[in-house]
Parts: sequence; C-alpha cells; structure tokens
Amino acid sequence: MTGEPSNTDTQTTADVVIAGGGPVGLMLACELGLAGVRALVLERDERRPTVARAWGLHARTVETLDRRGLLALLMHEKAAWPKMPFAGLWPLLQLDKIAADHPYLLNVPQTRVEEVLEDRARSLGATILSSHEVIGLDQDAEWVTVEVATPAGTERVRGRYLVGCDGGRSTVRRLAHIDFPGTDATVGGMLCDCTLPTMAQERRGITRTEAGTVNINPRPNGVVRIVTTEFGRPHPDRDAPVTFEEFRSSVRRILGRDLDIVDPTFMTRFGDTTRQADRYREGRVLLAGDAAHVHFPYGGLGLNLGVQDAANLGWKLAGQLQGWAPDGLLDSYQAERHPAAAAVLDYSRTQLALLNPDRNVTALRELFSQLLEFPDVNRHLAELATGAGARYGDGEGQSGSVGTFARDLPLRTEDGDTTLVKLLQSGRGLLVDFTGKLAEASADWAPRVRTIRADTSAPPADALLVRPDGYVAWSGEAADGTLTQALTTWFGPA
Repeated sequence: MTGEPSNTDTQTTADVVIAGGGPVGLMLACELGLAGVRALVLERDERRPTVARAWGLHARTVETLDRRGLLALLMHEKAAWPKMPFAGLWPLLQLDKIAADHPYLLNVPQTRVEEVLEDRARSLGATILSSHEVIGLDQDAEWVTVEVATPAGTERVRGRYLVGCDGGRSTVRRLAHIDFPGTDATVGGMLCDCTLPTMAQERRGITRTEAGTVNINPRPNGVVRIVTTEFGRPHPDRDAPVTFEEFRSSVRRILGRDLDIVDPTFMTRFGDTTRQADRYREGRVLLAGDAAHVHFPYGGLGLNLGVQDAANLGWKLAGQLQGWAPDGLLDSYQAERHPAAAAVLDYSRTQLALLNPDRNVTALRELFSQLLEFPDVNRHLAELATGAGARYGDGEGQSGSVGTFARDLPLRTEDGDTTLVKLLQSGRGLLVDFTGKLAEASADWAPRVRTIRADTSAPPADALLVRPDGYVAWSGEAADGTLTQALTTWFGPA
C-alpha cells in the first residue's frame, strides 16, 4: 500500500482513472471515450487556468487534432505561422517546407486547447472532477485503488488502470516508485505577461547578451509575453512567487536597461531541469506528458509531446480493456514514446546550449546560422521541432511508409468523396483498399478495423492499414500475404 489508507468505502469505479486535467489528461480522456472506455479525470485545481502557460501547436499535433475533427474549433484568422525560431538564430525554421498536411505552427493558447478538449471529453462520456487530488494508490492484478483528497474529505476510487498526467512533480509517479533520472536546473528563467507600450520599438524574439536572453513576443490578444533566462543562476526556490521588481531586475541585468513594462498580469519562474521516467508503466499505472518527461520550456515542446503521448496510449489502453489487444500492444506505448521523448529532450538541450552567453557558443551560433541556410538542414530541424519527422520503429524490416504518419488523401468511395482524415475521426483502425480485393481478408477484424474500398489519383500502395493514432501499420501489395500478420500484430487475433 502506498499512502495512508482510507477507511471509507470505494465510491466510484471507472475503466481508467486519469490524474490531471490538463491537455494531456483531457486528450487521453477523449481518445478513451471515442473507443467506448469510461474515463474519470481527477484534477487537483479548483478551476481551469485563465492564463496560458504554453502557446502553439506543432504540425504533428495539429494533424492529430484534425483527425479527431477538433482543428476547426482552434483555428482563427491569425492562427497559422509558417515559421518558428531555433535557438533564437536566423534564418528561422521554414515550416512550410516540411512534409505535413498542416506545415505551420498553430498559434493558439493552451487555455483554448484545454477548453476544446474538455468539451469533447465530456461529450464522449468522461467524468471530470475538479479539486480532486490523488494522495495514495494501491494496485493488484486487476484494479488500482486511488485515494483522493476532495472538498468533502478523503474518498477512494477504483479503476482498471491509472494514468498519471499530473505534471513534472507527478504524485502518481512518486507513489508508483518510478524513477525519474536526469539533471537539475542550471539556469533561472522568469516569464511575465504584460503590456509593453514601446513594443513597436523593441526587437521581437530573443535578444542574447553576455548575461542571458530576453525573449519578447506579442500575442494575438494584445498581451506581450516577456521571458528572461539567466545562466548559472538557478532559482533557489522554484515555487516562490515572482515579484515585479525581481522580474524588472532580471531584464535589467540582461539588457543593461529597463523595459517599459506595465500591467503585469501573470508572472512565474522556471528552470531547465531535464528528466525522463525510466519506465512509463508499473503494473496498472502508466505515465504520460510531463509526468513522464520534463525539460527547458522553450518552443512549446512539452505540450505537444504530451498530446502525442495521449494519442499513442489511448487506443492501446482501450484495446487492453476491451480484450482484443494482442500481447505487447500496451507495452509498445513505452517502446514508441520513450525514445520519442528522449529525442525531444536532446533537442531542448541543444537549443539551450546554443543560447548560452559563452563566447565559444557565439562562434558555434554563427556556424549554426550558416547551416540553417541549407534547405535540407533547415527542414530536418523543423521536422524535429514539430514532430513531422517522427517514425515509430527503427525501420528495419519495415517496408515503405510503415511507422510513418499517414498523410491525408482525397478518396472516392461508393458513398461519395471523402478523405483519409475524415475516415479516421471515428477512432477505429482503417484499411483503405485501392484494389477491391481485401474485403474478405479483413472481414474478421471489422469491429476494430473499418475497411474502405476507395480510389485516388496516385495510390501509395495497393492498400494502407492505418492505426487509430494515424500511423501506418501496413502498406503493401494485396497479394503478398502480409496483411493478416499486420492486422494480428496491431489489432489482435481474428
């Protein structure tokens, strides 16, 4: 038993208990609900934040939300940004050159993302409880019993699985005794949302000096977000409130002058602590989002990484609960997402290293600026930043597009014109048959995989088997006999 046991009886039972009602927990609740799995989300805060800690959805996240019919709810007139910075260098990353359906940064606040996801999760049957904090857990071969602090006292809930989406200081991770190795903070960062009357005269983006960096970014709502980073000055107390004068002093140390900041509405501090859980699963307890990995919060990497965790985990966990998952499917969550997160952590470390005010780093920055002029280099870094280059598996034994994200295709079917994106919105696996020869071969998987006979102008193969999260599970010739193996591998025996 972990934590102090309660004498109260279990009051609530769910298929999956999710600790944390941020974007990762809500995305997971949406994915589970789409598959018919009952999710109970426990959020320790009383209400959803009104201030966005993160802004911007990267290409792969935008594509994922599009495949759930959510993208239109997030779009606005100035949403699509075709460029993004890399370590404050010039030229910027050219997002319109990457291989993606939506090659841009979607400039939308985390608060809006959470609002959209919460509405969808509730519509799919999820129960979301605020002011409910996980304080203990116990698991056996079939259930996880979670002790929860609520406004009415301590309660216990039971779930077949518990997923910790409760942030970098995850209580679930600690209670499950999952190690979180990595490095402590070496820099001190602060953030301030404010009004800046002199914005027209200020340099947008990152200014790097011998003392650190100041990043000035006006937002579509008129608020200016200013972020300072000082190297070698980690905060002694990460939780201490930021005072206005403390923030002004940081700006002054870095720029050598004051900024005419007025009406600060939100201030916080952060560091570059970089850690990753050594495993994402302990029995019936799993981790996703910041509970599984933390890093320097530059470029919105964490929000996007966590949403991708949820998209990968949701359908696999549903398959496990519904009894059709083949052996190893749930474990493939860690096999696929752990290396993906490790790569993002390295990318984050690289950018922070290039922001260091050391003179030798200045020389390195000049070289990187030259390298960014090469289209292939620029595109490679853009694909790393946005997740557009992600591929599951090491490529060995994988043919063609297997392991890559399935790009959208216009399709002609007997029911009319449609697209691959629209067909994936149901959350089921999808077999697109361009030959008309595979209906019988896939018939036994019909409850889990929808088979569509379709035509398109340039078929990528005889057929595509696409996982619910949008990744290609099989691509090949109708007569090569490997489709049955792929169906069994990802969707269980017939």
